[in-house]
Amino acid sequence: MTTSTTPATTPAPVTGERADLLVALEKQRHFLRFTTRDLTDEQAGRRTTASELCLGGLVKHVTGVERLWANFIVEGASAMPDFSTWSEADFARRADEFRLLPGETLAGVLAEYAEVARRTDELVATLPDLNATRALPKAPWFEPDTEWSARRVLLHIVAETAQHAGHADIIRESLDGAKSMG
Repeated sequence: MTTSTTPATTPAPVTGERADLLVALEKQRHFLRFTTRDLTDEQAGRRTTASELCLGGLVKHVTGVERLWANFIVEGASAMPDFSTWSEADFARRADEFRLLPGETLAGVLAEYAEVARRTDELVATLPDLNATRALPKAPWFEPDTEWSARRVLLHIVAETAQHAGHADIIRESLDGAKSMG
């Protein structure tokens, strides 16, 4: 008999491939977050290279990418825009994803990233089948009629996070000499 004093069932620990995916993703998330340590909002929004990128913007971008792809795993292509119909104005608006806008703070974007990460981790732990596939949305950079498995999407999230963590390390070193490693 279950009563209100009976402890809730603890979810089974994540093991195997799922645990490996979560460890790989968390390592890259850590490196990205670590590049923002001890920064002010002004520093997090500053461009330090020839690129338009800033540290706060990279965290915003990676947050949006992870959210979008996790939603894709659950909902399929309907969770994503039809990029093949985007205008120059649409792509210009997307550029705001790569910078801190007025009113946005580093603490705010980091908190949103933590929430998205929590939801993705829960998805990885509970997804019924990593082999389940979804048709990719229409986009000039995807081959038509291509499907990706949940596993491939998660590997893409890890790769995207790692790539931008590397960008962030260069931006941070250009900002004040601090490095993520070395």
